[in-house]
Amino acid sequence: MTAIPPILSLSTCWNSHRHTEGRALAAEARELGFEWIEVSHGTKISLLPGLLDAVAAKEIKVSSLHNFCPPPVEVLMDAPDAYEFTSEKVWERERAISLTKKTLAMATRFGTDRVVVHLGCARVRSITEKLEAMALQGHLYSRDYSDLKLKLVAQREQASARALDRIRAAFSELLPVCEKEGVKLGIETRSHYEQIPNQHEMQKLMAEYADCPWIGTWHDFGHVQRQANLALVDHAQYLSEIASRLLGCHVHDVRWPMKDHRAPLSTGGVDLANLLPLVPAGVPLVWEMSPGNRRHEVVEALRLWREKFPA
Repeated sequence: MTAIPPILSLSTCWNSHRHTEGRALAAEARELGFEWIEVSHGTKISLLPGLLDAVAAKEIKVSSLHNFCPPPVEVLMDAPDAYEFTSEKVWERERAISLTKKTLAMATRFGTDRVVVHLGCARVRSITEKLEAMALQGHLYSRDYSDLKLKLVAQREQASARALDRIRAAFSELLPVCEKEGVKLGIETRSHYEQIPNQHEMQKLMAEYADCPWIGTWHDFGHVQRQANLALVDHAQYLSEIASRLLGCHVHDVRWPMKDHRAPLSTGGVDLANLLPLVPAGVPLVWEMSPGNRRHEVVEALRLWREKFPA
């Protein structure tokens, strides 16, 4: 049996801010050695025509789009969570659904069948950042830390049902569009425990939509590692639970406990050597790095990657 080669993709969140023309953005990705890109949230509308031209000319291939793409014209910054399916405001939920429908249509134009989505937040007081601060101060296993963590878990459990109901309502509007466009929704794992879904909610959604071909999971290694660093999840267990439904992954490293979107293999914060074998063959691995990563750091990370994980 012939092994399925990995799809190594570069998210445009790393370099889109430095380009005024989409074709040049695609050319930079190819120069680095990426045959694929993910067109990320925050990619300026002005870059999309050039990116479409690059795809048509077979200069680059698109593994996925990240909601919202195109971004909302009324939001003047990169804000993938500007509108949430779980919002208390009806108009905001409707705007999130409308923008997602546009992303699904844009995915078809780019020739990809995968869109990464954030689902929103549970309506609870944010505690994750306080836990991160306590971890930095060396209090990760203190009584105060444990009490606060248990409070967060309890609050999330109480808020879960209402949030999931709103997500199901959003899916009921989006799934017919998914079927029409032939595009799947990859539910991304998140960095903050207040965000939807947590590990239990992801399991629940995958069970509910087990027979739906248009919904799957999108594993973000850095996000889940941040929760693992706070003793909220077991990273390998979480990935193992959702691996069979994976549509793709975001790959980046973490400087303990919460500085994520570092170049893969740059900090050693994510145990990729033991985690990557849990990912089924052929699943896109999208390098999602912040613009602060320098080009030479990305080049070195790619060299190490090819050394450690030869195709």
